[in-house]
Amino acid sequence: MIKQQYSLIWNLESLFNGGSSSPVFNVFVEESDKLVMGLLKELQEAGETASGNEQLTIWTDKIQDVLARLREADSFVSCLTSQQVSDKRAVAWTERIQILSARYRQALDLYDAKLSSMPEELFNDWSKQPKLAPVLFSLNERREAARDKLPPVLEGVASELAVDGYHGWGEHYNTIVGRISIPWEEDGATIALSVGQADNKLDHPDPAVRERMSSLWEDAWAGQADLCSDALNRLAGFRLKLYGMRGWSDPLSEPLRINRMSRNTLDAMWNAVEEGMEPLKRYLKLKANRFGKEKLSWHDVNAPIATSQATIPYHEAAELITDAFAQFSPSMAKLAQKAFNDRWIEAEDRKGKRPGGFCTSFPLSRQSRIFMTYSGTASNVSTLAHELGHAYHGALVKELPPLAQEYAMNVAETASTFAEALVSDALLRRADSDEEKLAILDDRLQRAVAFCMNIRARFLFETRFYNRRSSGMLETAELNEWMLQAQKEAFGDALGTWHPHFWAAKLHFYLTDVPFYNFPYTFGYLFSTGLVAVAEREGASFSEKYDQLLRDTGVMTVEQLASHHLGVALDEPQFWKDAVTRVVADVELFSALCME
Repeated sequence: MIKQQYSLIWNLESLFNGGSSSPVFNVFVEESDKLVMGLLKELQEAGETASGNEQLTIWTDKIQDVLARLREADSFVSCLTSQQVSDKRAVAWTERIQILSARYRQALDLYDAKLSSMPEELFNDWSKQPKLAPVLFSLNERREAARDKLPPVLEGVASELAVDGYHGWGEHYNTIVGRISIPWEEDGATIALSVGQADNKLDHPDPAVRERMSSLWEDAWAGQADLCSDALNRLAGFRLKLYGMRGWSDPLSEPLRINRMSRNTLDAMWNAVEEGMEPLKRYLKLKANRFGKEKLSWHDVNAPIATSQATIPYHEAAELITDAFAQFSPSMAKLAQKAFNDRWIEAEDRKGKRPGGFCTSFPLSRQSRIFMTYSGTASNVSTLAHELGHAYHGALVKELPPLAQEYAMNVAETASTFAEALVSDALLRRADSDEEKLAILDDRLQRAVAFCMNIRARFLFETRFYNRRSSGMLETAELNEWMLQAQKEAFGDALGTWHPHFWAAKLHFYLTDVPFYNFPYTFGYLFSTGLVAVAEREGASFSEKYDQLLRDTGVMTVEQLASHHLGVALDEPQFWKDAVTRVVADVELFSALCME
C-alpha cells in the first residue's frame, strides 16, 4: 500500500495570493487601516463625555471586528518573515502592521477608559445584553486593567513610540539572526548553514557532529553578541520605563496579568519544580553514563540516546500523530488530518528560514498555519504534535467572538504539550524493544528537563536581568555570567559544559508582544500533565470536558479554569507537586532499562 505523501511547504496563497507582494493583502490592510482610523477618530471625538449604551455596543462590535482583522494580518506577515528572513517586503509589512496595531491600541485605550469610567450600576445594566455575555469576562478585565494604566493620550504616545523603538529593536534582532551564516563541512564540501539548519545539528545522534557544531554555534553567537546585547538592553529599558510611568514596580506584573494567573500560583509552581528536580539530575547522570561521559555537555541534553537514529519520514510522522490523536479524540485527529491535507504546515529543511517553530491562527479564514523545520528526528515529531495541539485549540475557539478567543500563552501551551503527551504515550505503548522504549523515555525526559530546568534557567536569568537593568545597561560579559549562573542553579552540577550565549541565541528573549516568554511553558507542561492524569482516570468521556476547558481559556483566569473544570486549586502546592512527581516518574523505568 502506497503511503499518502504530504507537501512540506505550506499554502499561503489560499489566504492572500501573491506573498509579500500580494495586491489582495494590500487592499485588506488598506481597508483595515480605514476601520482603525475611523474607530480611533470616533473615540477621540467622543472625549470624556458619557456615551450611551447603544454607542458603546457599536464600539464593542467594531473593536472586535478590527481585532480579528489585525490578527489575520499579523499572522500572515509572521508567516512571510519566518519562511524567508531576508524578505524585505515582508519586513516592511511588519512595520506597517505594527503601526496599525499601535493605532488600534490607542483606540482600545480610549474604549477601555470609557468602560472604566462607567459607574458600576450603569456598567452592569449595559453588560446584561445577551450578545455581550460571551465577552463579559474580557470587558471586566479591560475595565479593571485600564485603572492601572496611564491616561489614554499618554498610552497612545507610548504605542506610537514603541513602533520604531521597542518593536524596532525586536525586528533588529531578527535582522541579526538573518545575517548569521555558519560554515559547515559535509561530504568534502563547505556549505553555509542558516541558524535554523545549524540548530538541527545540535542534537545530532553523532557526538562528533554535536561537539563540532556546538563550538561553531557558540562562536557564531559570540560574534553577534554585542549587537544582541544592545537589542536586549534597549527592549528591557523601554519596557521598564513604561512600567515606571504606570507605577508598576514589579516586572512580572504585566506577564502575570497577560497570563491571567496570580503570583501565588507562579510561586507554588516554581517551588514544586525546585523541590522535585533530583530525579531529573539522576536521569542526566544515567544518560551521561550511556554516552561514556562523566557529565553531559549542554548540547548532549537533547541528543538521542541511541548512537544511530532512524529518520522518520514526514508522511510517517503525520500518520503517527493522527493515529495518536484519534485514540483520544476523533475531532482532534480530524483537525490534524485537515492540516496535513490542506498544507497548513511549513516543514521544509532549507536555507533562509528562521529557527524554531510556531502555530498562528487566522480568525477570519478560520484556519491555522504551522511553521517548523523538519529533518526527521523524534524531536521534530514532538514539535509537529505540539504545534498541531495549538491548531486544535484555535479550531475550538474559532466560533467565539474575537475577544473571547484571546487566551493567554500559558493555557495555549497546555493544549500543545497535551498533544505532545498523547503522541509520546501512544509511541511508548506500541514500542516492541527495550531500546525503542528507552529512546521514547529519553525524549519524554528531555521535555521534562526542558520545561523544568531549561525554562527555569531562562526565568531566573530574565527576572534577575530586569532587576539589574533598572540600574543601567549590562555588557555582554555580564549577560554571559548571569546566564551561566542561572543555568547552574537550574541544572545543579548535572552538566559539564554550559551555553553562556544562550541569552543571545534564544529568540524568546526578544519578542515584544509577550514579556517573560518562559514560565507559561512550564505552566502549560505541568498543567497538561495534570490533564493527562484526569484523562486516564475518566477515559473517553474526558475528551468533551477537555474541549470545553480549552473553549473557556479566553474567559477565565487559570485558577478559575482549574477550579471549575478540574476541582483543583492552582495557588496551593499540592497540584504542582503531584504534576512534578508524575513527569519525573519516567526516570525509574529509564534507569531500569539502562541497567539491563
